[in-house]
Amino acid sequence: MESMKSTGSDSMQQDTLSYPYTADYSSKFEMGNPKNALTILQLYKDWDNNTLNNSKSSFAEMNDTLVFYDGTMLAGSRDSIVAVSDRMRAGMGTVQSVVHAWLPLRSVDRNEDWVIVWVKELRTDAKGKKDSTELQETWRLDKDGKANLLYQYAQQPVKMPSSATQKK
Repeated sequence: MESMKSTGSDSMQQDTLSYPYTADYSSKFEMGNPKNALTILQLYKDWDNNTLNNSKSSFAEMNDTLVFYDGTMLAGSRDSIVAVSDRMRAGMGTVQSVVHAWLPLRSVDRNEDWVIVWVKELRTDAKGKKDSTELQETWRLDKDGKANLLYQYAQQPVKMPSSATQKK
């Protein structure tokens, strides 16, 4: 099924692979521009600090779409996206992002730039209740390096069994 050829070192060079599926979007990605990751990470910092307006220029001016893990979607101009996001964030209390990893990518055949981020969002509401969510976010940036699309996926943190249940 697959063919690999060896180079002079321990690394293997891909010759050809035969995959059992064909990607319906793209399977031709390469490392993207690290500046795109910086743009997205600054959005996270401004979200945490409740200063998203500072990153307003990081969004495309028109046709922005944010698709959240719960199925809700924000779509519209940069101004409307930031205004709605500011209202959402204002009601959240404190937020701290613990960024696990990020990866800037470029879809070669589609000529598009993406940034993938794995993050834990820690929240404390006005009453002191703490909560967290593990997120995987996939951001697309336009030709000017402005975010114009977000797909967000979430998982509640894994609950470890208590020591009492481990002693069985």
